[in-house]
Amino acid sequence: MSGAPRGAGAGSARTGASSVRRRRGAGRLDDKLETVPPRPGVYLLKDQGGAVLYVGKAKSLRSRVQSYFRGGDGRFQIEFLVRRIADVECLVTRNEKEALILENNLIKQYKPRYNVRLKDDKSYVSVKITSRDDWPRVLVTRRIVKDGSRYFGPFHSASAVRDTLDVIRKVFPLRTCSDAVFRNRSRPCLEYQIKRCLAP
Repeated sequence: MSGAPRGAGAGSARTGASSVRRRRGAGRLDDKLETVPPRPGVYLLKDQGGAVLYVGKAKSLRSRVQSYFRGGDGRFQIEFLVRRIADVECLVTRNEKEALILENNLIKQYKPRYNVRLKDDKSYVSVKITSRDDWPRVLVTRRIVKDGSRYFGPFHSASAVRDTLDVIRKVFPLRTCSDAVFRNRSRPCLEYQIKRCLAP
């Protein structure tokens, strides 16, 4: 076992990795693929050159990885993907929640061509601080863009993040209104009156 890839953002998750190869042209898993552990985690499907084709998560890595080579999914994309797989790397996590977050981070890192659902980063929320603004705003977002703001996350529970921000705003009176509302406001809002915003 080895550690997770550098930059994967696995946080405090204790991850292990095992890399197993299958013989080219094999229609089913060979004996080496049987060493994939039956534990929760993330798997990376790679081509002959080592490029990551697909990143996925599983409650049982062994069952999920084996399912690719057993057939049953007649979609052309899956068949084409399986023909290109030359290597499988597995990252073991402590639980499924850690696997979800690690999967999201790895998809953002490698941008695999066969990952469609998570490429737009809409699966998990992050906290965005518009630190370049004169009156910074703190908000929850599902998209991360290069706009000079600071981002923290991703976080699995959107409700927990919003509850935490509500507590933070009671201590740090930062702006909550949108930029459009902020630009067109001529006087302080209700948030200012209840001392939850400093207002310009």
